[in-house]
Amino acid sequence: MKPLAHRLRPTRFDQVVGQDHLVGQSGIITNMIGQKKLISFILYGNPGTGKTTIANLVAQLSQLDAYQFSAATDSKSRLKDIIDTTAYHDILIIIDEIHRMKTDIQDYLLPFVENGTVTIVGLTTQNPYMSVNPAIRSRCHIYRLNDISKSDIITVLKNALNSDEIDTDAVLTNDTLSYIADAAGGEVRTALNMLEATLLLSKEGIITPQIAKMAIGKPVLNLDADQDNYYDILSAFQKSIRGSDVDAALHYLARLITLEDLVSITRRMIVIAYEDIGLANPAIGPKVVAACDAAFKVGFPEARIPLSVAVIDMALSPKSNTAIVAIDGALAEYQTGTVGPIPRHILNREIKANPNLYKYPHDYPKAIINQTYLPDNLITKTYYTPKDDSTYEIALKERLIWIKKKKAAL
Repeated sequence: MKPLAHRLRPTRFDQVVGQDHLVGQSGIITNMIGQKKLISFILYGNPGTGKTTIANLVAQLSQLDAYQFSAATDSKSRLKDIIDTTAYHDILIIIDEIHRMKTDIQDYLLPFVENGTVTIVGLTTQNPYMSVNPAIRSRCHIYRLNDISKSDIITVLKNALNSDEIDTDAVLTNDTLSYIADAAGGEVRTALNMLEATLLLSKEGIITPQIAKMAIGKPVLNLDADQDNYYDILSAFQKSIRGSDVDAALHYLARLITLEDLVSITRRMIVIAYEDIGLANPAIGPKVVAACDAAFKVGFPEARIPLSVAVIDMALSPKSNTAIVAIDGALAEYQTGTVGPIPRHILNREIKANPNLYKYPHDYPKAIINQTYLPDNLITKTYYTPKDDSTYEIALKERLIWIKKKKAAL
């Protein structure tokens, strides 16, 4: 009676789809196991991408005694019972929802991770750089799982149909497989369970998308009447607003509203407000957040009204991507290793020893002083370049020029 997804859970790394960077032939986790040098790491990614599967395979292949621990529900005493076994040998602990680990549990665990008697594999759907305590994070490598592509899901479905776990004479058309893959919303587990439900309606003959739709009920990400890919609709929605086509934006909003996925709609709208409009109309961000808030409070069908107001406002607003270009430029440069020491005169420990090092801008006329803040090797770098497409950014540009002139004159 176990679900098909459970019965077909991969038993080898090469059966895991979409994660070759981790468990492919040259993947880091594959090499850890092959060289018998397992290090603590955290896996993060969307549901159904293979976090638990990979962790369980690591447990099977690592030759360590492995234990499961849920940071959400298990207690410190449970952890102590597990770690007591390290008096005899090293162990592996798989920690589900590691972002929810309580401080006292973490404090107890860390020394054992530090000395190598405990190796941990943490699992989370949340970005560990934001959600996992730095003390844990600094002792683990962090690996992100890719979202599973539609083609990968179709491959899994075809393999399932050819496996010993499915006994059927039914034939699923390519359109049916495509429908199930779309409806699963990027989750392998969900796709397999949807396949199993679909086969309940017919053990022979041809299974069409209509039959699959009857079995599946409401898809995870829902599809419109034409079975368009859900993410294509979201993308078209954003591109229409970015392109200032208010009617197209409303058309795609209507499709999304029909699908009733308010979380995805509002998340995308907030991203658009800051990514595509940004400093051209800085008031749009709070306005969109307020509209999304209102949509959640009233729910559908009334939610369509504040959403429409915000989308019309965004589509007709001036556009600027200078903020995202600026931060992406700074990130790219830092991640390639272009970095330098923070100037001594703005380091708190140096200022504490010598308060005269730092010039407090508010003590100077118009809060302008000729003091550097970038590392010396980046002193000439410019990340933000304003556009002339909106009154606000023109004002920012004029202010920037004025600040530079004032500093140069000091």
